[in-house]
Amino acid sequence: MQMTMSQKILAAHSGQESVRPGELIMAGLDLVLANDITAPVAINEYRKAGAGCVFDCQKIALVMDHFTPNKDIKAAEQTKLVRDFADEKKIENFFDVGEVGVEHALLPEKGLVVAGDLVIGADSHTCTYGALGAFSTGVGSTDMAVGMASGKAWFKVPSAMKFNVHGRLSKWVSGKDVILHIIGKIGVDGALYKSMEFSGDGVASLTMDDRLCICNMAIEAGAKNGIFPVDDLTLRFIADHSKRKPVVFAADADAEYDSVMEIDLSKIRSTVAFPHLPSNTRTFDQIPETRIDQVVIGSCTNGRLSDLQVAAEILKGRKVHKRVRTLIIPATQKIWLDAMHQGLLEIFVNAGCAVSTPTCGPCLGGHMGILAKGERALATTNRNFVGRMGHPESEVYLSSPEVAAASALTGIITDPATL
Repeated sequence: MQMTMSQKILAAHSGQESVRPGELIMAGLDLVLANDITAPVAINEYRKAGAGCVFDCQKIALVMDHFTPNKDIKAAEQTKLVRDFADEKKIENFFDVGEVGVEHALLPEKGLVVAGDLVIGADSHTCTYGALGAFSTGVGSTDMAVGMASGKAWFKVPSAMKFNVHGRLSKWVSGKDVILHIIGKIGVDGALYKSMEFSGDGVASLTMDDRLCICNMAIEAGAKNGIFPVDDLTLRFIADHSKRKPVVFAADADAEYDSVMEIDLSKIRSTVAFPHLPSNTRTFDQIPETRIDQVVIGSCTNGRLSDLQVAAEILKGRKVHKRVRTLIIPATQKIWLDAMHQGLLEIFVNAGCAVSTPTCGPCLGGHMGILAKGERALATTNRNFVGRMGHPESEVYLSSPEVAAASALTGIITDPATL
């Protein structure tokens, strides 16, 4: 049987020559991930089941990124539970305050995922690692517990949608605009339990950060995973970050797809998702004057160095609007340091921004950026559901770092090309 890229990875990890959509398989795992919100639930289930040693102390990653530095007593108790478990089980990849980062930026940076891997994580945005040519997907905490104990998980093999990418992006347009454009076209359930597989000559023009951003939000279209082909850029990134050898899988030329969507990158425009769905997208010919109270530039979607660089390019020598609280959150400690050495943090502070330690914080309404009733935030995060960043009568708009930085200056949602 001819297979897609994702199906080939699943087949290899289940010890089968081939798999077909809808088939249930048991597959071996290369990495199991959880954070300070989901790991405590998984650990409690792990203990209830009477599990002993973890399957491999090098193949589990526990990242304390959501409510850290601890925002309250409950958060402190949650992280303590995970710290104790990591110490007891000798988990090597345990990341806490001082060396932590937002998990889906941290793991690629640390070289913990390479092409050909099969990864599960108790966080829905685990699909990020498809940018590296891995099959990665989010699971519940019970599946996480089983994965930690056995190194295996059940999967229903997904069918796939193909996205043929051509051309190049215009200035001030990035991977965030691409994925918002796609979600706006197919809807939040348009890829439900399917693989979103990207191909075409335009892939080569997308940076690794673009690809990570695009795969990160595959879940916002309902997808099981998003995945890019492994090219020279992928292999260089992996070689720079990991000592592990990648395994390259490629879709068969006659693999079957449920649908094929053609995307001309040169026609993608700066795109904003209005409340309260990532699919409620508009370009600037459709956006009325929309006043905002807060801007957040960061998260597992857009907290990488290139995101901070483009924001600094726009903010340099300018001041953010007096009314707009502007939060800059580098996604990892390394990104924070690199931004400091490049002078980006000074640009942000001089512009009137607040620069944070790495944290998921405001993205999920956790801390460090909660919205009051009636307030509006423009964020480079990935979700804008009702009450996502605070009060249920607040509003969240999603955009690229380019749009977010431009809007911080004007106090209204602004096309960076007009500055």
